[in-house]
Amino acid sequence: MTDSLATIPSTEPTTPPVAELVRPDTDRRILELLAQSFPTISAASTEIINLEAILNLPKGTEHFVADLHGEHEAFRHILKNASGNIKRKVTDLYGTSMRETEIRQLCALIYYPEEKLQDIRQTETDIENFYNITLHQLVRVCQTVSSKYTRSKVRKALPKEFSYIIEELLHESPSDYDKQAYFNRIIESIISTGQADAFIVALCNVIQKLSIDQLHILGDIYDRGPGAHHIMETLADYGKWDIQWGNHDMLWMGAAAGNDACIANVIRVSLRYGNLATLEDGYGINLLPLATFAMETYADDDCEVFACRANNADNPHSEKTLRLISKMHKAISVIQFKLEGQLIAAHPEWGMDDRRLLHRIDFDAKTITLPDGKTYPLTDPSLPTVDPADPYRLTPEELHLVHKLNHSFRVSTLLKRHIGLLFSHGAMYGVYNGNLLFHASMPLNEDGSLREVEVNGRKYKGRELMRQIGILLRSAFNDEASDTDRNYARDYYWYLWCGPDSPLFDKDRMTTFERYFIADKEAAHEEKGWYYKLRDREEVCDMILDEFGVTGQQRHIINGHVPVRTGSGESPIRAGGRLMVIDGGFAKAYHKTTGIAGYTLIYHSTNFELVEHQPFTSEEDAIREGTDIVRSNKMVEQASHRQRVRDTDKGRELQGQIDELRALLHAFRSGTIKERTGSSK
Repeated sequence: MTDSLATIPSTEPTTPPVAELVRPDTDRRILELLAQSFPTISAASTEIINLEAILNLPKGTEHFVADLHGEHEAFRHILKNASGNIKRKVTDLYGTSMRETEIRQLCALIYYPEEKLQDIRQTETDIENFYNITLHQLVRVCQTVSSKYTRSKVRKALPKEFSYIIEELLHESPSDYDKQAYFNRIIESIISTGQADAFIVALCNVIQKLSIDQLHILGDIYDRGPGAHHIMETLADYGKWDIQWGNHDMLWMGAAAGNDACIANVIRVSLRYGNLATLEDGYGINLLPLATFAMETYADDDCEVFACRANNADNPHSEKTLRLISKMHKAISVIQFKLEGQLIAAHPEWGMDDRRLLHRIDFDAKTITLPDGKTYPLTDPSLPTVDPADPYRLTPEELHLVHKLNHSFRVSTLLKRHIGLLFSHGAMYGVYNGNLLFHASMPLNEDGSLREVEVNGRKYKGRELMRQIGILLRSAFNDEASDTDRNYARDYYWYLWCGPDSPLFDKDRMTTFERYFIADKEAAHEEKGWYYKLRDREEVCDMILDEFGVTGQQRHIINGHVPVRTGSGESPIRAGGRLMVIDGGFAKAYHKTTGIAGYTLIYHSTNFELVEHQPFTSEEDAIREGTDIVRSNKMVEQASHRQRVRDTDKGRELQGQIDELRALLHAFRSGTIKERTGSSK
C-alpha cells in the first residue's frame, strides 16, 4: 500500500452453532460465578441480547498522537476539537444551511463554551433567540456524536445535574410531530429558568467527550514545551487513554525514582529550552540551590555556549534571568557528565565507556580527544569544578547540591501522582485493534532479525524484551523488591534514555557533550540502529508484527520519536502502509524541521485518516476568530465496510462473554446448574 487509498477487507459477522458455543469443557466454577450475576435464564438471555446489540454498534473513534513535549495548549485544543472531527460533523450537518463563519463560531463554542459565551453576551442583542437556535443546533450535534454508543455509555458521560434532560433531548426529535411541543418546551424551560449557559456548557463538554472513544499517546509528554504537568492534569480527568512510554518520559520517571543522572538531565533540558514552569510551578522543584551554586562558581563566565534556546519573541524571561539560566545550565551539565560517568563505570555491561569523556580532556591544550582518535578544540574550556586527576568526582558543593535536588524530586506529591498515572495507563508497547504501538524502535540485527539485549543479567528480544523492561521499571517503585533489583531498575531508567540498545533510543550514542563543547557538527553525529534503516521493508514490519501476535491483513506498526520532515517531502506512511510514523513536531523547536506542528492519526469506523496540524496561536484566537489548527486531512486506508464493535479487541472480549453466557443457559436448561429464582441480578 502507498499513500493512496487502501482497503480493509470485510469481516462479516457470523454466529457459531450452539453446539460450538456450549463447550463441554467449560469450567463449572466459572459458570457458578457467572450465575451469581445472572441467576436465571431470563437474566442471562437479556445480557446476551444486550451484548449482541453492542457488537453491532459502529467501532469507536481512536486518536493516535505522539511526542507532545509539553505543548499543553495545542494538546488541549486537539482534545477539544477531536483533531477536527467535530468540525467535520458540524459541517456535515449544517454545511448547506450555515455559512463557513457561522460554522466556525459554533465550533468555537463547542471547544471553549464558557469563554465563548462570555464573548457572545457582550455583543448579542437578542440573547434568548441565540439560546434557542444554539441549543437546537447543539442537541443535533450531540445526537450525531452519541449515535455510536449505547444509552448506558452516553449516560455515563452526562453531567449529573442535567443527565435526565440531556438524555430526553438526545432521544427525541423536534421533527416528530407528536413530540415537537414536548421537545420545544424543554428548550424554552431551560432558557426561562436561566439555565441556558450552564446547559450549553454541559452539552459542549459531552460532545467533546463522545468525539474520541480512545486516545493513544505514543510517548514523550515531557520536556521542551512549558506545560507537561498541565497535560498530565488534563489526562488525570480524561476518559480512556493509554501511553507507550518515550525516552523523555523515562527521564522524569527515573528522576522521580531518585536517579541523579536522570534528575540532572531533566534540569539541563528544562534550562536549555527556558522551561522553568514545569519544574518550579508544576512540581515545586527548588532550583534556588542550583542558582546560588551557579552564580558563585561561574560568576565571571558568560556561559555563552549554554545560552537558553528560548531566547525569542515569546520568551518570558528577562535578559538578567537568561544570563542566570545560562550559568545554571552549565553548572548542571557538568554535574550531569560526572554523574553519567560514574553510572557507566558502575555498569560495564552496558558497553558505554566511550561516553565517559571528561578524562579525555587536555586542560593545558584546551582540547579533547574522542574515542575515535580525533582531537578537537573545546568551545568552552572553563571547567573549574573538574579535577583532571579525578574528573568524575563531584566537589563537596556539587554533592551537597545533588542531594538537595534529589530530595526535591522525591518529595514532590504532584510528580508522584503523575508518574503513577504513567504507570497505570502506560507500558513499553500496546496492541490495539490490529495496531502495534511503541514509541521509537525494536532493536534489530543487521540481517533484520530481532536483537538480544541484556537486562539485569539476562538477554531478551522482541516482545519479551519489552515485557521484561516494563516489569523492571515498576520494581524501582516496589517496596517489596530487593534493594539490588530496585537499585538496578533506578539506574536502568537512564540507560533507556540514551543507551545504544534501548528500544526508546536505539542509536550508537547520545552526543550531548559534543554538541556543547565541539564546534564541528560531524563530531556530534549519532548513528541510528538497524530498525531505523530497515523499517521501510514490509517483510521486516511483518516479522515484528508476528512477534507481537498482531493478526489481520491490514495491521500496522505506529511509532513516534523521529520527526517526519513533511516540508522536505518525507511521508509518515512507510513499508507499503505497514508502518506509520506520526511525530509531526508538536514542540515549537521542531516546527522548522517538520514544516508542520504535529499529526493526529484517526481510526474511524470507516477509514484511517492522517491529520496535519498547523501551529496553535492562542485560545483567545480560537475563541474570538474561530481559528483552528487542522492543516489538512489525508485518507490512509478506506474500509470496504463499516467496522463494528465485533471487529475490535473489545468485540472479541464481548464475544467471549456471550459464549460463556450461552454455556450458562445450556447449564440452566440441562439442570447442571440450578436457577436462583429467588435472586435478582
